[in-house]
Amino acid sequence: MIISTLANPNVIKVPLPKSDANEKTQQQHITLTVKFDDNQQRHFYVNNDEIAFDQLEGVLIGETKKLGDNTVILRLPYDAQVQELVDLLKIGMLNDLKMIIATKEG
Repeated sequence: MIISTLANPNVIKVPLPKSDANEKTQQQHITLTVKFDDNQQRHFYVNNDEIAFDQLEGVLIGETKKLGDNTVILRLPYDAQVQELVDLLKIGMLNDLKMIIATKEG
């Protein structure tokens, strides 16, 4: 697992976890963002398009094949439950996707 600071953040604002040990990526990758609304309902976005969780795996496979890159940048709030991360990493593991956790410097 690689932890990375994005050089070009998405427009969906998420309070990312902080890390002092970051690598920056300049390459364009698929971005998967998890955001929670005021009722703590989770919303998933692939490249800024909202996707239902049950469609997430198929969309990620399709998008990575289209781009020819199996790297997915995960953007989760710093206070997300560990299970949220585990559920997403499992999708990546089952489909041979390289999951990178986005962080902010600090």
